[in-house]
Amino acid sequence: MKKKFLNILFAAALLSFALAEPTYKIGLLKYSGGGDWYANIETSLPNLVKYCNEQVRTNFAPDQEVVEAGSPDLFNLPFVHMTGHGNVVFSVQEAENLRKYLAGGGFLHISDNYGMDKFIRPQMKKVFPELDFVELPFSHPVYHQKFDFPNGLPKIHEHDGKSPQGLGLIWNGRLVCFYDFECDLGDGWEDAEVHKNSPETRLKALRMGANLVQYAMTN
Repeated sequence: MKKKFLNILFAAALLSFALAEPTYKIGLLKYSGGGDWYANIETSLPNLVKYCNEQVRTNFAPDQEVVEAGSPDLFNLPFVHMTGHGNVVFSVQEAENLRKYLAGGGFLHISDNYGMDKFIRPQMKKVFPELDFVELPFSHPVYHQKFDFPNGLPKIHEHDGKSPQGLGLIWNGRLVCFYDFECDLGDGWEDAEVHKNSPETRLKALRMGANLVQYAMTN
């Protein structure tokens, strides 16, 4: 019965595409552990929202919604973004809530802002103990929505000279969590003066972000 309710809730979010006024938001996940969940809070998601509304015909409200991992408000959000540089801790209740959200139709995008990787992997194991992050093939639909990325995840921000990796958690055949590692998409969404990224790099980041949103909203 609970699963049916969640499916109805996410179906309602999809119907809002057709409404004239924004009725739903992109979420920014607030978590415990001391990591800076607020790292890109000023311009990153607002810029992505504006781009998605213009390019893939979403109808998001302009302001992001900060949501805690254990909150029931999570289920009002079709797409949730998570970032930071440091420690992440999910309680048992928060892990269970995230699992219900993702299994019921939600989507989580994790963007490692450098230093998050060793913390987020074991915490996502609390959410889906039976799943491991897998590197998505370049043929995966997430790379071929409105914008085509034949070589997979673009490189946005340099950290350790490594290739970017687009990792995913697949639940019952559906990508429920996309994790960009050695890429930092969220930095690429910020205003140009924040990281001094080139216009071409910022455009790649926004296009990849729009693909993630479009995939989440249609799958």
